[in-house]
Amino acid sequence: MNLSIIIPLYNEENIICKTIQKVLDVQMPTFVETVEIIIVDDCSTDRSNSVVTAFIANKPNIKFLKHAVNKGKGAAVRTGITDSSGDVFLIQDADLELSPVDIPLMVETMYELNVGFINGSRYLPGVYRPLSSYRRYLFNKLFTLMTSVLINVRLTDMACGYKLFTRELYNKLHLKENRFGFEAELIIKAMRIRKNNIAEVPVRYFPRNEGEGKKLKNIDGLRIFKTIFKYGVLKLN
Repeated sequence: MNLSIIIPLYNEENIICKTIQKVLDVQMPTFVETVEIIIVDDCSTDRSNSVVTAFIANKPNIKFLKHAVNKGKGAAVRTGITDSSGDVFLIQDADLELSPVDIPLMVETMYELNVGFINGSRYLPGVYRPLSSYRRYLFNKLFTLMTSVLINVRLTDMACGYKLFTRELYNKLHLKENRFGFEAELIIKAMRIRKNNIAEVPVRYFPRNEGEGKKLKNIDGLRIFKTIFKYGVLKLN
């Protein structure tokens, strides 16, 4: 397995270097032959660009790409994949709400079950987590239930940022969503291809609020709903 870890970045000057270091510190399973990290700065307006440039100097297997204009998380992920060399992709959010210590479990599960998609879940039992916003939890459960019914696959956390998937699967999806609807489009299209090709694993979750830099806003919930309707009900490609 050749793993490409894609890190979409937007205004995370205070934590991005810690995120990169924690990813570098992960001990991958022996069957992972190569690991590359691709950071995509989605036109940050803070010092993210300069702190990353300084931090990754002389560090091998790290690429730093930049958007000239802000396009959104989905667009940043696609940019990273386009410039990647791996046959498996992992999305790692820059904010450390999700811990890189869970990456080996995701990779091992994909390898052992021989599936093309691993979805992280913040709600499966198995790890301890701080309590998070109840309203966000309810909206996520609603969106997850809608998605599960539409694709006939029982999910527990459609919106979790941790997604691991193969290049072979990705090449069949033709993803279009640029912003936070990206996760819904990815899962729905993937499961339309093959329903028994996904597994979920429990992951740690350390939620932030808007004052701490949380990027997801209430309006993004409407965008996610629209995405589920487009690809789950209308079945657009």
